[in-house]
Amino acid sequence: MLIRPANADDSVAIWSILGPTIRAGETYALDPAMREEDALAYWLGSDRETFVAEEDGEILGTYYIRANEAGGGSHVCNCGYMTSAAASGRGVAREMCEHSFEHARTRGFRAMQFNFVVSTNQRAIRLWQLLGFAEVGRLPQAFHHPAQGYVDALVLFRSLA
Repeated sequence: MLIRPANADDSVAIWSILGPTIRAGETYALDPAMREEDALAYWLGSDRETFVAEEDGEILGTYYIRANEAGGGSHVCNCGYMTSAAASGRGVAREMCEHSFEHARTRGFRAMQFNFVVSTNQRAIRLWQLLGFAEVGRLPQAFHHPAQGYVDALVLFRSLA
């Protein structure tokens, strides 16, 4: 699998991943009615670097990395990851996360923090824990899940040192 920086030609493929995930409203605190251009502007924003995971010319996943905070907190990064439904269970998220660790280190980040992991997203939580993340906070009923109602969101943290 090749993980490379995203470019303008990737927008259609990236939207094909973002759109269904955002519309489902189960894992990201984004408006499920978000327009395509707004979602792409968010994911490809100038405050982040965006990558795609590609296999045989097909984009299977995408992630971004950015500083979690400015100033004194700028040594901690934050990432968002999404994979296509067709790539589910194929290790794409793991490869993107491992790539993000290495890329973060090259950018001088000393740690990675996920600010808002929906507690019902158990598959992702298991993966993040396997990759060394610890739960450092819990936000009670911070996310309104479309099927399960109000559920907690987790704050996860991992040193990159």
